[in-house]
Amino acid sequence: MSATANFAEEEISQPLTHSTLAFLVGFFASSRISIVLFTTRILGTEPSTGAAISIVLNVLLLTFVWFDVFGSSRRTFRTILRLPSVRWVLAFILFSGCSLIWSETVSLQNSLAYWGDLVADVAIVFLLLRTREITVVSHSLMKGFITSTCCLAVVAWLMPTQADLRLGDEDFFNTNQIGNLCALSIFLAQYLMRRKEGRWGLATFFLIITLLRSLSKTTLVAFFVSEIYLVLRDRSMSRRTKVLLMIAAVLLILVFWGLFESYYDIYTVDSNQAETLTGRTAIWLFVLNSMVDHPWNLWIGHGFDSMWKVIPPFGPDRFEPRHAENELLQQFYAYGAVGIILFIGLYGSLYRQIRKMVRSPTKMLFLSLMLFIVVRGLAEAESFDLLLPLWFIVLMGTLADHENIAVQEMAILSPVAPHYPYNSPQRI
Repeated sequence: MSATANFAEEEISQPLTHSTLAFLVGFFASSRISIVLFTTRILGTEPSTGAAISIVLNVLLLTFVWFDVFGSSRRTFRTILRLPSVRWVLAFILFSGCSLIWSETVSLQNSLAYWGDLVADVAIVFLLLRTREITVVSHSLMKGFITSTCCLAVVAWLMPTQADLRLGDEDFFNTNQIGNLCALSIFLAQYLMRRKEGRWGLATFFLIITLLRSLSKTTLVAFFVSEIYLVLRDRSMSRRTKVLLMIAAVLLILVFWGLFESYYDIYTVDSNQAETLTGRTAIWLFVLNSMVDHPWNLWIGHGFDSMWKVIPPFGPDRFEPRHAENELLQQFYAYGAVGIILFIGLYGSLYRQIRKMVRSPTKMLFLSLMLFIVVRGLAEAESFDLLLPLWFIVLMGTLADHENIAVQEMAILSPVAPHYPYNSPQRI
């Protein structure tokens, strides 16, 4: 029996338990987005104070994880690094760190802190995966993330509504952040329900309602496209279940139809131009034009954290974009041609890993999540990270590989009638 099979047999033989530490990591990964809102709106401090608190807490969490797992090891770093998606994550981190040398950032010290925060996220997941059972870490982290997002959704409902009827705070906890957290948590809840890890139906329904109420346009479009794909391609769902889901979706849209109409009237008449498609187009054109200012921009970009407070404001409202409003353009602006290579390498390697999985509800869900990221990336981006966070790419890639190993091990243990624990092992 191969070393890979022995490793898989060891993993399967371990009883599943809950990891409180991984749960806390997932909880913080979602809740940290509200720290600046709390410190600014409640405590009355500067936004930079909240950002500093978030970074310090993340470093403290990394330190705590380091001490907790010190001396214990279930697998080597080489075992994790053999995955292409993980190697691309490390390449992205290393190049983005090197780009600080030529970055046009306002404050090199602050940018270095943001980059270190990005590194800490990935390092925490690395340490947990190296010293804990993969399924335990994944499930516990997802549960923490969903629980935190549900708490933030309650906060969003209690907050005063914005002038354009959307949920959230325009400056520190905006509707796009709320929508993205809800959508990602819905996908995680769907995964846990497929793995029979708890009852997440009520939480999923609440998050769907919050996502609709957020009125985050790009997120809603991406979510509906990806969910339609999932319903059509997931053979584990019965036809009756699919019909009921479609009926429920139509009913929810009808319930919110009046709100959608009111928001559309405000959006077309009083909306900030930078928030419309026309405004996004202006930002895209600026990014493309700025790449020819200097020859090296086309190759290595402007560097990490080189847009916020650096490029001139847009329009009469003096809108200051935090990113390029398109994920591919954001990587191109920050890292040039190298950024495009890193972008394609990251998502491409993860997609290939998922495609290699046997046909199962998990595979269909992962593909649906990838579709959500691609569609949302057409009109959204992140300032430092990817829309699918680097730490989650590490977790998702490791989990996909782990399930493949588990299926191979089952085939070895039962060569006459191998089967996937959730569905047929037929490939597509």
